[in-house]
Amino acid sequence: MITLDSNKLPAEQLVARTITTESPVVENIKQFNSFAEFYPYYLAEHSNSTCRRLHFIGTSLVIFILALSIAKGAWLLLLALPLAGYSFAWIGHFFFEKNRPATFQHPLYSLLGDFVMYRDMILGRVAF
Repeated sequence: MITLDSNKLPAEQLVARTITTESPVVENIKQFNSFAEFYPYYLAEHSNSTCRRLHFIGTSLVIFILALSIAKGAWLLLLALPLAGYSFAWIGHFFFEKNRPATFQHPLYSLLGDFVMYRDMILGRVAF
């Protein structure tokens, strides 16, 4: 019988005890019926100005790469779109906003939210 230091229990019992006492992590995913309902939530998840600015840079790069790809017929450039967009956004969330990007729970609404927030930043409706 192998014993581990924790409570002097045999390894088999310790493993069984650990497995049976841990509760699974269940994440509450908020549901939305429309983008209009989602967008205020999206803006609340982007309250940090550095995070918003990084989103703006990433979205600008996406638009530039897309336009360049179409203009030059350089279709392989399209592979850079997710890297350009998401790298800046995720740096903003993980290091400045300190939350998980909405992309993980609401990918389509989140993508639309990026472009709507981009437009709203240009129009002065959302602060830089």
